[in-house]
Amino acid sequence: MADATASFKDVPELFEVELGEALTARTESLSTFRELGPPDLCHIVKSTGRTGQRDIGSYHFVSGVDASSSASLAAYINSLTYSIEDNSAWFSKSTAWKVRNGCYCCFNAFSRVDIRVDVKIPGGVVAYVVDLRGERHEATPEIWQETYLSALLRAILYSDDPTYWLEAYRKLDPITTIEGELRFLQAAEALFMKGWQVGSDPEIQVATVVSNHLTAGVMKYFSSSGRCQPAANLFEKLAAREPEIASLLARSYIGMNEEVKAVQIMSAAMKHTPHSYTLLHVQSDFLRSKGRSDWALKLAKEAVNCAPSEFVTWEKLTELYIDTKDYESALLTLNSCPMFTFNGRDAHRALVPAKVHLPFQRQIGDILPEKTKSEDDVADPALLRLPAPGLRGTWARAYSLLTRLVSDIGWDELLKTRSVVFVMEEEYRMQKAQADIQKVATSHSAQDVNENAAVIHEDGSVTAGNATFADDDASTRGMSSPLSESESKPEFENGLNVSAIPIIRVSSESDTEREIAESTRNGIAEQDEQSMTLEKPVQAAAGEEPEPSQVSNSYQEAFSFTNKRLCERWLDNLFMVLYEDLRVWTIFRAEVAHFKTQHVAYRKTGIEWEILGDLGMRLHHKEEAKEAYQRCLDTSRYSQKPWAKLLEMYADEGDITRTIQAAIRVAAYQYADYTEMTYPTLIARCFFKLGQIHGHAKISFTLLSMGLPDPILKIMDSYLQYGKTFKVEGYDF
Repeated sequence: MADATASFKDVPELFEVELGEALTARTESLSTFRELGPPDLCHIVKSTGRTGQRDIGSYHFVSGVDASSSASLAAYINSLTYSIEDNSAWFSKSTAWKVRNGCYCCFNAFSRVDIRVDVKIPGGVVAYVVDLRGERHEATPEIWQETYLSALLRAILYSDDPTYWLEAYRKLDPITTIEGELRFLQAAEALFMKGWQVGSDPEIQVATVVSNHLTAGVMKYFSSSGRCQPAANLFEKLAAREPEIASLLARSYIGMNEEVKAVQIMSAAMKHTPHSYTLLHVQSDFLRSKGRSDWALKLAKEAVNCAPSEFVTWEKLTELYIDTKDYESALLTLNSCPMFTFNGRDAHRALVPAKVHLPFQRQIGDILPEKTKSEDDVADPALLRLPAPGLRGTWARAYSLLTRLVSDIGWDELLKTRSVVFVMEEEYRMQKAQADIQKVATSHSAQDVNENAAVIHEDGSVTAGNATFADDDASTRGMSSPLSESESKPEFENGLNVSAIPIIRVSSESDTEREIAESTRNGIAEQDEQSMTLEKPVQAAAGEEPEPSQVSNSYQEAFSFTNKRLCERWLDNLFMVLYEDLRVWTIFRAEVAHFKTQHVAYRKTGIEWEILGDLGMRLHHKEEAKEAYQRCLDTSRYSQKPWAKLLEMYADEGDITRTIQAAIRVAAYQYADYTEMTYPTLIARCFFKLGQIHGHAKISFTLLSMGLPDPILKIMDSYLQYGKTFKVEGYDF
């Protein structure tokens, strides 16, 4: 076990049980990396130099390090030698640990190889490539360029992804100078046509030259600061080679407020690539922003025809149907969306460390609550069991469309619309019963025709024809006879096919349910009786027939639902997810109203307020969600999420003081988690959004007036310094 003097002062570390196990695990996992790959791995071996003293190995993950050459990666490892704890004095007998060697691993997402730099201190630097089979090769200049761009894209796209978390993950600034940005653009230009090789977002089924992680990284980096001119210059050069890139060029010009130029580019590009769905989507978004959703709808329909297997085309069409208030078509279009299996971002194989060292920066962390588990981390099981937060990829996007529908028309109207466009379970059973009766009647008529016919058997005996059908008569009578009362009950009485309107309950074991039940029994909550009831959705016919293609032609002839469709199973499940969200939200709002009328304080734990805030955001109740997040801040829960959500809200409202106050806390949380980067981050985006209206000088003066400690003031000022270096709009006033 490593002692305290073997740890770094300000760098997180995971100590190995066996020396080199992290490198071995990474080599074995290389073949599982599908897209951009995981963050870089930095492996360090420390030694005391004494005989008999065993070397120890530690590692951490990092992004934002310049991976353009072996020298830059070796420089990072060398910088760690100055971070090692130095607690020994001249009179101390404690052993001094030193970095003996290090290995920096960076995944090349274009060639699907791992480039590694071994550094021996003192000694030399050796760079080599490890392929998916674990074999070594020489690193070429082309490999280094691909590795440099791969590392930059990971740093940009993973910078503020809340769903991607690794222990001991250090995030540094990927680009800090104008020269660094120019190198990024040059590398992107050289490798742009290979961009599809690095994969795409989970909502894109097939990565193309304009829909991939490379284009997403370029657009995120430049659009987050409102500086689309460099991106436009890049796409201008590339559009001459590939006309489809005109969609990215037009989007860049719209971001620069050069709308006339953007329209001219789109018009010219449509003559060359009329079937590009990305180009049609840019035009559709532009028309939608101008309030012409009816025109945008026609373009969205054409985009679906051009790319019917892509989720984003159906999603755009659904959004425009909602804009035009054609809710039945919106629901039918949502039902037609192709859904893809969600593949998360690439990650390392988890190893059990011998020791975890996560140093805490006291100067910054003093403004944060204690990072210990408390009663504010305990929540009602019903809130923890909500299924919606677990949705990812196309499922999450489809659910957001469903919540937008219910926000526009309400739950009751949504259920009515659902029953109008989809075949419901009860209707399907009735039609099936009628088809069976018709089949029985047909068999009866066939029997009557053959009733008087004589049948000659093999032994020569002759019998009447009706005797042959004696057994069949029994089954026919059984089918045509009416069902008994017990048999006529639906199968799903305790499941999804309940037509009654139940009083909502959070959970059978929760205190909340008992309180609400008691208050309802006593007549206290009579005023909220209407809001406390929520109709549970009846299962659609998809529960029995999930694939429309499986319905035979004879059934189609028997069906009277020529204007209805079968609901996809996944959409039926999303309705149940939405029902659970609305059920809990209705209880929450009823409780709040009840406690207000009684003039009693309404209390929840920190995590419960956070979950309710997320729930409000999902259901498009922004003000109520904002209130829940603010109540979460009054608790002692250690969590960045409520501050981050409020930061976005305050920035949208243009509230400088509150935005800065929230940004200070978010920055403290980020630095506590070793996110030592300025851009692209949520704080930078919010500051630059305010800067476009008020100017950076006003933000700077507001920061000075708050009397912040120097370490925190330095961090907050770094966002404005970035704006000054790269001339973000508002930096000069």
